Amino acid sequence: MAKVYAGDIAGKAVVTIEGTVMGDVDNMIFDVNTGILVDLVIKPDAELNRQKYRVEGKFILVPFSSVCAVRDYIVVDDNRAIKK
Repeated sequence: MAKVYAGDIAGKAVVTIEGTVMGDVDNMIFDVNTGILVDLVIKPDAELNRQKYRVEGKFILVPFSSVCAVRDYIVVDDNRAIKK
């Protein structure tokens, strides 16, 4: 994936490849040693089933490695985003 700036993804809507709205990016988690973006912290949509994702308080965590595209929306491969 090309370079992506944090300011470009903050507040963006997150959807799955299938078109399910996950919610909006609230924050991001970076590795302090490498500066690599690790997780997106998402304020989930009210209709989203949160049980299959990693949950931190009222937010869900989605690994940045599951992101397929960053345009008007952030597109996520749901199969790589679910908790294991």
